[in-house]
Amino acid sequence: MNARPNAQARAATSEGPASITPLRNDDARAVVVGAGFGGMAAALRLAAKGFAVTVIDRCAQLGGRAQVITRAGFTHDAGPTVITAPFLFEELFALFGERFEDHVELVPLNPWYRFVFADGDRFDYGGTLEQTLAEVRRISPGDEAGYLRLLEQSRRIFEAGFSGLADQPFNRLRTMLDAVPSLVRLRCDRTVWGLVTAFLKHDKLRRAFSIQPLLVGGNPFDTTSIYGLIHYLERAYGVFFARGGTGAITRAMGALMQRQGIQMRLATTVRRIRIEQGAATGVELEDGEVVDAGLVVSNADAAYLYRSMVPKRAQAWTARAKLATAHYSMGLFVLYFGTRVQYPNVAHHTICLGDQYRQLLKDIFHRRVLSADFSLYVHRPTATDSSFAPAGCDSFYVLCPVPNLQASIDWSVEGQKLRDAIVTALDRTLLPGLASTITEDFFKTPEDFSADYLSVHGAGFSVAPLFRQSAWFRFHNRAEGISNLYLVGAGTHPGAGVPGVLCSAKVVDALVPDRRRVAAPTLLPQVPVL
Repeated sequence: MNARPNAQARAATSEGPASITPLRNDDARAVVVGAGFGGMAAALRLAAKGFAVTVIDRCAQLGGRAQVITRAGFTHDAGPTVITAPFLFEELFALFGERFEDHVELVPLNPWYRFVFADGDRFDYGGTLEQTLAEVRRISPGDEAGYLRLLEQSRRIFEAGFSGLADQPFNRLRTMLDAVPSLVRLRCDRTVWGLVTAFLKHDKLRRAFSIQPLLVGGNPFDTTSIYGLIHYLERAYGVFFARGGTGAITRAMGALMQRQGIQMRLATTVRRIRIEQGAATGVELEDGEVVDAGLVVSNADAAYLYRSMVPKRAQAWTARAKLATAHYSMGLFVLYFGTRVQYPNVAHHTICLGDQYRQLLKDIFHRRVLSADFSLYVHRPTATDSSFAPAGCDSFYVLCPVPNLQASIDWSVEGQKLRDAIVTALDRTLLPGLASTITEDFFKTPEDFSADYLSVHGAGFSVAPLFRQSAWFRFHNRAEGISNLYLVGAGTHPGAGVPGVLCSAKVVDALVPDRRRVAAPTLLPQVPVL
């Protein structure tokens, strides 16, 4: 496939030289605050441009939310488990003449997801297009043509919203205004639910094909249909699992960073960004140590950065306004456990949908209460990689969307109750006998997301993916009001999810001057024709 122009070249063309900020005192030192995928990608891109890079993270491991937890022989990826758009990882290794596939084995999944409905019916999504169509016909023969039209619309949104805009800097309002006509033509004013219901009639298919926004923290009934592009992204590039888990990717990226001389300081918390005369000059650590730099990239939660790490007086009014009116993504309750038996009929990824759908999402996002009903994302990595559990056992991760900490929920009480309710429900349905075979279980609540990752309100995905919080309306990748400070991660453009945060590092790459004056290579292919 032919490579398309990289973001830096496009930015220079569309916004002129002013889109690149000169460095303070020509200082080649850069500090990256946070070692999530966005932070690690930014560090590698800066190193490729000739910067001396130091990465600082409060966690004991690289990966940000993609931590790895081991317990009594069971391994759990604590964060993301789904890998799409692998070319974004390939680009990072190609910067240094290496191949991603020489370090990480990606295993294609089939099905990508298994949906299990409240009545026991199942829908296997993924594999070839014909396999998906066969499943659609089985549930609702009249929806086959509608599904194909939905896929085509998703392709159009993908071309405009991902290929055209995901790595495009939106620090200028003009960029947003230029994008509006295409977004209007694609009806991106409507929600993902509105998009799906325009093409599909059967309720089960509507639920299955509208659930993607939940993967990035959004309510399908509120999230802009721009995020309908996820469907085509999966179809075009597949859904994968990394052999050894997502942790295998963070380890490979960490080794690459080490080979490139990037310094990594883990279990170290940055208290604030140092600002002098309107420019970032380094960071101050929790113990008072100062690390000087001519350029700072923040992979911290964007809302936390503006609330707690930079003074209000240094911020532009746009950042203060966004913070004051921010609407946050839902919280996450994540239950990790092993089983002393195996469940060979359970797919790698299973989404168990409860009786309620619209009402459940209303309870989570608007009423902010725990519902008696729930939907679950069940991850069984041992379906693909037996190393995640002792012989004869399985490893599981069950994610349950819940309200964030803006709700009045006492998780010291409700956490155990929800754990017991989930085990009982799975015992009765997907995992018979679970109550008697579960072992080494523990859980994390929105309070853990707040404490471990400094996520405002314990939100699982920072600010929600609403239209009024997208592109220019989202926190900018170049800090608003502060020079030489850049943002990557879920809370900034283009948004949450592994592809989103990797693209945020590409945006920063487009905004930061190249000290070696050599354009970074890009492997982003043209959109394939199915």
